[in-house]
Amino acid sequence: MTKPKILLAASALALIIGGPAMAEDLRIFGWANEMPDQVIADFEKETGITVTFDTFDSNESMIAKLDAGATGYDLVNPSQYAVQILISRGTIAELDHAKIDTYDNIGPSFKQVSYDPGNKYSIPYVWGTTGLAYNKSCVDEPITSWKALFDEKYKGRIYMLDNMLAAYIAGLQVNGFSANTSDPAEVEKATETLIAQKPLLAGYNSTNFADLVSSGEACIVESWSSSVLQAIKDNPDVVYVLPEEGGTMWIDGYSILSDAPNPDAAYKFLTYILRPEVAAKTTELSQTATVVPASKALLPGDLANNSAVFPDEATIANADFILDLGDAMKFYQDGWTKVKAAQ
Repeated sequence: MTKPKILLAASALALIIGGPAMAEDLRIFGWANEMPDQVIADFEKETGITVTFDTFDSNESMIAKLDAGATGYDLVNPSQYAVQILISRGTIAELDHAKIDTYDNIGPSFKQVSYDPGNKYSIPYVWGTTGLAYNKSCVDEPITSWKALFDEKYKGRIYMLDNMLAAYIAGLQVNGFSANTSDPAEVEKATETLIAQKPLLAGYNSTNFADLVSSGEACIVESWSSSVLQAIKDNPDVVYVLPEEGGTMWIDGYSILSDAPNPDAAYKFLTYILRPEVAAKTTELSQTATVVPASKALLPGDLANNSAVFPDEATIANADFILDLGDAMKFYQDGWTKVKAAQ
C-alpha cells in the first residue's frame, strides 16, 4: 500500500472510532449593532467554532426571511413579540436549559417574561427602552413628553423611527392609549395623529438618527436607548429620556431554530454569552444593558450608573411591553400603509 493510501485509510478509521472532530460552524441571524464583533471573535478563539453573523434591521424583515425557509441559520435574535410569533409558527425549538450551564446567571425578572414563560423558547440577552433623545442646544426647555415630536416649533428637525410598532408607540401614548392596544378605534386615532405629524418631520430614520441629533441637524428624535448612548458619551448636549406617557421596554434574546443544522454549537454560544465577564464586555462595547446582573459589577462606574442604560424601576414602571397583538396587527399594518403614503 502506498503512503497516500495508508494516510487516507487512517483518516477514515479515526472518524469511525471517534477521532478528531470536524470543525464546527455556527450561523446566526441577529440585530445589527447589538452583538459586538469582539465577543464573536473571542468565542471563535475559545471554542474553535466558526461563526457567520448576518444582520437584520427589524423583526418583520427577520420573520419574513425565516418564513421563506431553508435559511441554514442555527440561532435567531427576536424581540419579545417576535418570539411569540415564531413560537406560534413552529419556527423555533423548545430549549433544553440543562445544555446552558450559565442559565442561572440570568436575572430573576428576566426568567419570568410574559411572552415566553420559563424562557422555554428564548434566552433573554439584552434589553432597553424606546423613548426620546434631544439636543439641549436647540430646545428651550427639557423634553419630557412625546408631545415634543408633534410640536410645530421643531418642524423639519424631528425624526421618527422608521419602524411601524415604534412609531405607533408615540402615536398611541400621546393620545393616552396603551402601546399594546388592539382597539381599532384607538389605532385609527393614532394613525390620524401620525399622518398629521408628517409635515413636521425631517423623516423616518432607524439608522443614523443618533448622529443627526448629536450634530444638531435634528433637535428631537424617537430613539431606542442603546442607539444613542455613544452620542451621549461624545456630546453632553444629547439627552435620552423615557417620556412621561411611558415609552416602552424591549428585550432581545436568542432562540434556536427548529431546523438548526448545528444546535450543539448554538448551545455553546448561549452558554458563552451569559457568562458575567462576557455580558459585561457586551454592555461595554454595545452600550446595551444585559440580563446578567453579576456583569454590572465588572463595568466602569460611569456606565454601570448610566440611567439611559440601566433605568431604575420607577422610571420604567409606566413603560409598556410590546407583545404580539395577533389579528389586531392588521389594524396597524393598514394604518402604517396610510401613514407612509401620506404627504
